[in-house]
Amino acid sequence: MPSADRRLDPRRKPSQVRGELTRERILTAAAHVFAEHGYAAGTTNRIAERARVSIGSLYQYFPNKDSILAEILIQHIDRGSWPDVDDLDFSPGTLQAVVRAFIRDAIDNHSDDPRLLRVMIEEAPVSQELLDTIDRHGKLRIAQIRDVIVRHPDIHVGDPDVAADIILFTVEMNTHKFMAAPRTASAETFEEELVAMVTRYLRGDG
Repeated sequence: MPSADRRLDPRRKPSQVRGELTRERILTAAAHVFAEHGYAAGTTNRIAERARVSIGSLYQYFPNKDSILAEILIQHIDRGSWPDVDDLDFSPGTLQAVVRAFIRDAIDNHSDDPRLLRVMIEEAPVSQELLDTIDRHGKLRIAQIRDVIVRHPDIHVGDPDVAADIILFTVEMNTHKFMAAPRTASAETFEEELVAMVTRYLRGDG
């Protein structure tokens, strides 16, 4: 994991509602600017203009556009959710439906503008808060997947911990790539293929 760049830390987190609204307006504007103009042309001046704030106000919250993009990615990760394992059906024969629940949530979590997703994937710099966010969510999701692996009677894998890592990486990386790329197939087709692949792996099919 790369080391964090301290220059990406936001200047301050607002303590009042008005300040928080301004900060969120800057982040929303930046997401639109990055999607429309790309990262190189997505300048802080353009972001401030889109947010209808002065450039001085923008710099009160963020030192540069790198820190803005890092915060957008943090929010993107924090918005993501996976199914509550306790709500899933672990009866024999339900494995494909369980896998589909996880994959469908992953697709929904990456339903942002594909142009913005590409910017986040290709350009997002590494802040300490981003590293902490990735680590926190990764541990949570691996624990959820491992719980499914040890509880579902249709799953046959050698090592639950390694299998959970493989599943998380496979689902997240493939979903990122598919949802950010120009579409050559529908999201429904992608879902079906990924569900089939993961289900076969967990069943131990040859």
